[in-house]
Amino acid sequence: MSSFKAARVALLEARMSREIADMIRRYGGEPYCAPAVREVLLECEDQVSLFIDHLTHSVLQTVVFFTGVGVNALFRVAEKLGRDAELLSALHNVTVVCRGPKPGAVLKRLNVPIAASAGEPYTTNELLEAMQPLALKDTHVAVVHYGERNEFLVQKLQARGAHIEELTLYEWLLSEDTTPLRTLVKNIIEKRVDAVVFTSQIQARHLFLIAADTVPPDELAQALNTQTVVASIGPTCTAVLRDLGVTPHVEPEHPKVGYLIKALAEYMG
Repeated sequence: MSSFKAARVALLEARMSREIADMIRRYGGEPYCAPAVREVLLECEDQVSLFIDHLTHSVLQTVVFFTGVGVNALFRVAEKLGRDAELLSALHNVTVVCRGPKPGAVLKRLNVPIAASAGEPYTTNELLEAMQPLALKDTHVAVVHYGERNEFLVQKLQARGAHIEELTLYEWLLSEDTTPLRTLVKNIIEKRVDAVVFTSQIQARHLFLIAADTVPPDELAQALNTQTVVASIGPTCTAVLRDLGVTPHVEPEHPKVGYLIKALAEYMG
């Protein structure tokens, strides 16, 4: 039976915390919110203006989008510059590639044609696989990153002979108030949390960064491995958790929040 049986389930999500908390309650759990990440838009008008110039003058042949947040941020800056219509038109004349459905959904609403999209579980490996049929040698590829650079993708595309232009529109920072996160670390160690839900790899890294001020990393990892049920959204997040010494107990069949919460409830039920 899928039920948390009144278990206390911690989530580190900020943007979708209310929706995830509602899911946890529907399965009979007690949500415990401790936001670990905030997305901060960067001052990047000059970079976006140059990016649009390169699109409109056919300098770029391919554009890779990682996240829906990145697509929205790009159009927000373009609108501020008065160049959103120019950007939209130019994207119809290049090969657009997405890492999964989130950037794809935003682009489809804008009627931007998508040439290739990564399949599940939407990691960089699937993105590279989706781009395999594209002729990239001696072409110019723009990579619109997420909250940090994806050096692995850049290196792989350069190895195929592509010239890379990078655009980072926002960055991942710790929450301005880290008190809830520090309290969560204490509660994990003291066995006051039954499960922890990780919906991105940066949440895991930030949790351990905050914990380092008060407890040895091995102590937090041991508590997560032996006292707490750890749920990871997908392979990228799981890989980072393993690097931190934590083996997730739950990873859903599909890397989506709804599947994650359901799989966790089934595991605990």
